[in-house]
Amino acid sequence: MKSQGWNKNWHDARLEIIPNGHTSSTTCYVAAAQGAIIRDGEGNEYIDFAGGIGVMNIGHSHPNVVAAIKTQVEKFTHTCFAVAPYDAPVRLAQRLAALTPGKFAKKVMFLNSGAEAVENAVKIARYFTKRPAIIVFENAYHGRTLLTMSMTSKVKPYKLGFGPFAPEIYRMPYGDAVGPDHLKDFFIKNVNPEAVAAVVAEPVQGEGGFVAPPPGYFQQLTQICHEQGILFICDEIQSGMGRTGRMFAIEHWGVEPDLICVAKSLAAGMPLSAVVGRQEIMDSVHDAGLGGTYVANPVACEAALAVLDVFEREDMLNKSVILGQKLRSHLEHLAKRYPIVGGVRGLGAMLGIELIEKDGMSATDLAKQLATYCFENGLIILVCGSYGNIVRLLPPFVITDEQLAKAFDIMESGLAHISGRVQPSLSAAAQ
Repeated sequence: MKSQGWNKNWHDARLEIIPNGHTSSTTCYVAAAQGAIIRDGEGNEYIDFAGGIGVMNIGHSHPNVVAAIKTQVEKFTHTCFAVAPYDAPVRLAQRLAALTPGKFAKKVMFLNSGAEAVENAVKIARYFTKRPAIIVFENAYHGRTLLTMSMTSKVKPYKLGFGPFAPEIYRMPYGDAVGPDHLKDFFIKNVNPEAVAAVVAEPVQGEGGFVAPPPGYFQQLTQICHEQGILFICDEIQSGMGRTGRMFAIEHWGVEPDLICVAKSLAAGMPLSAVVGRQEIMDSVHDAGLGGTYVANPVACEAALAVLDVFEREDMLNKSVILGQKLRSHLEHLAKRYPIVGGVRGLGAMLGIELIEKDGMSATDLAKQLATYCFENGLIILVCGSYGNIVRLLPPFVITDEQLAKAFDIMESGLAHISGRVQPSLSAAAQ
């Protein structure tokens, strides 16, 4: 890598003014990004396997999205949809209602972040059912607000020291058998089903470790929910927008959620999220009971409309399917060659590898070492999971074969390095 003047100067300044609790995974201070490549202010290039944590599915700075943003900015940036509305959110809502699973009338509300979408979905579910309780799952991640932090499973770093938490949140194992006997036992020991407003689930758990459930899981779960008058809320914030090869991951199981939360890659980096749900549920809330100053921002909505155009014109779903196949092939090769790779997990192009010690225990430190090695050699990867030993891959769908091959060369060299089978350094080649 080149000298660290730019990065060091900005990092030193950041430490003086940004709270210690707001950390970053890397120390490259970005000056530009295009496609699957990030560049810092010193000219160093990094292949991006993080995608802004699943936000850049169609790639950085897609020209169609950039053009849409520029056009809207020149018109106006904000009037507040609750005061002086405009057409972009209406057009976007129409398209999202058509894209999301469920052959029933739907309505859509917009928000700014994934956590806000989850929080509002819960608000709506409680209002509609007149019930207080919410069931979530072990290893779930739903956000950092008080309610969504309460719904999130992992204590450190997300919940440590931030209690007391919101009440009426009940947690179940994820992916276990969900037959009537299992839920009957849960309802007896934990919560009366007549008090439960909704079950909230990620189709593929993201921060929890890229965990996908067994066949039939969601079909059984939603059937039991409906028998008990419980709504099913699908958190598609990380798994949606084509990441698993379907527009929404829940489509793999043919399930039609009552409410769906969408964010991240919806607007290619612009802060925008949405709750899409059954019309009668969405319409149940009284006038002005939903909203916010910045929600349905016109610039963000135009960016999202451009994203949906890109999906159609550039066949992004097919790109995702092909990318997923390539990622799995590379990862399975690594799993066969390196004993510290305990297995490949995930769905479509939402894949990761589990790193384990010789005794089968979670290799948290080795995952950190691999992430550091990859970064130092020009590849950005992220770790996740309850024990921090899952290396997750979220590259943009537009990554080239050359970039993909180079990225996996770096990963393999890193695995060899932390396994003790040291190969020649890739630093020079990665610059």
